[in-house]
Amino acid sequence: MNITERDIAQLTTRGIALEELERQYESLVQGISYVDLRGVATNDDGLLVLNNQEQYELVNLFESKKSKLELLKFTPASGAATRMFKFLFEFLEDYNPTRGSINAYINKNNVPELRLFFVGLDSFPFFKEVRSQLKMKYGEEGADVNENRLRFVKMMLDQDGLNYGKKPKGLFPFHAYKKHIASAFEEHLFESALYASNNHVANLHFTISEGHLSNFKERLNKRKEYITQKTNVKFNISYSFQSSSTDTIALTQDNKLLRDKNGDLIFRPGGHGALINNLNKQDADIIFIKNIDNVVVFQFKEQVAYYKKMLAGKLITLQEKTFAYLKLLLGKADLVENEYRDIVNFISNDLFIKLPKDFERYETNYKKEYLIKLLDRPIRVCGMVENEGEPGGGPFWVRDEQGRESLQIVEGVQINPHSKTQQGILQKATHFNPVDIVCGIRNYKGEKYDLHRFVDQKAGFITSKSYQGQKIKALEHPGLWNGGMAYWNTVFVEVPLVTFNPVKTVNDLLKPAHQVK
Repeated sequence: MNITERDIAQLTTRGIALEELERQYESLVQGISYVDLRGVATNDDGLLVLNNQEQYELVNLFESKKSKLELLKFTPASGAATRMFKFLFEFLEDYNPTRGSINAYINKNNVPELRLFFVGLDSFPFFKEVRSQLKMKYGEEGADVNENRLRFVKMMLDQDGLNYGKKPKGLFPFHAYKKHIASAFEEHLFESALYASNNHVANLHFTISEGHLSNFKERLNKRKEYITQKTNVKFNISYSFQSSSTDTIALTQDNKLLRDKNGDLIFRPGGHGALINNLNKQDADIIFIKNIDNVVVFQFKEQVAYYKKMLAGKLITLQEKTFAYLKLLLGKADLVENEYRDIVNFISNDLFIKLPKDFERYETNYKKEYLIKLLDRPIRVCGMVENEGEPGGGPFWVRDEQGRESLQIVEGVQINPHSKTQQGILQKATHFNPVDIVCGIRNYKGEKYDLHRFVDQKAGFITSKSYQGQKIKALEHPGLWNGGMAYWNTVFVEVPLVTFNPVKTVNDLLKPAHQVK
């Protein structure tokens, strides 16, 4: 790896240390090891399935405590809507009206999602806006169905049309109410009023692309007064961007640093794991994490809020016991047997931490130090939904290089595709990660943890990309809820499917959770 003075200047401008570049280079050359799955987190083995009474009690606990807590809703929202329209962009590129009808194109190319799109056309929240623009440009619709449909998609996506693919996903029309069209951004405000507000104030933080900041502020100015009137809640909203210091290098196939035609290093965004920096700058007693596209129409919001409160209640119970045991361990020279046994049982049965097999043979002082180290960590309670074949991560038992087993959220790309054993464990997964996380980032003294201390830097991702026609190796940081939180204390709790309604493609907006009745 040849580093020039010009490279050093580039690194300095971006705020990237030379040692970090060397670490990234080594990861890309040597590769990143697959995780070692030891089993699936299931009911009674790493995953809590609570009955109605237990859920109700946790919700009530949160309600009784929250007035004295600082609450924050943290929403990754930097993505553009481009991927939502992948099949529509392909349609515009491939379809030739002189060669046949759109139905013929759908049948020949096996594009059922395109058929569904046109069948549900008038149920999309943007339908009237697109039709209005078409009427201004072309007048009333003609008799040619194929021409009408093609014009509709072009008006949606063309640069001289509505250019929806370039909109931030958070500001795209999601839900059509009688008197207004709501974006995902607005729905997050309504939702936060139900569980993340205190004394009629809600604090929200959105991580966005810097170029979209003015658009978010403009939308907020238009809708804030209306939402405040409806919810009786005031909103403190902050934004942050993915820092250039979290960008990563890429390599050519022969392991040379990827450079542009001027010889400058090419950097790429480091993936959502880079947002651990943004999260680390926040400070609250409880932080709710949820993706921007996972929202529902108003009629389902109370249900969603109920389970958010349940997860927060569970976090509170874990924090209270953790803090009490830490104070006991740090405040007494010697513990009596029942105190020691209570702590070990809590760590094993409530936090699902597997102690070393020879733990009982440790010397007393080392036992104490070891228990303190296990307890003195951030805590996260993660909602998990039953697996319905959605792509993404799930809850597993994972063994690290030291032979320790822990609960982790694991993505499919982290699992060896050539190992029958590992793939067999993956196939047994019963639950899926909807990114429904409630975090405790303060210690027993009320001080905020430095979250960078709890990242597994070896848990990143190497992906194959292309640059100007050549294949390259790109690096992403450990995922925010994967390696980014690897050394947190983690508890998985089952939540119902109503809490998971992401919009990955535009057709997802036709699902009941996104349709106003």
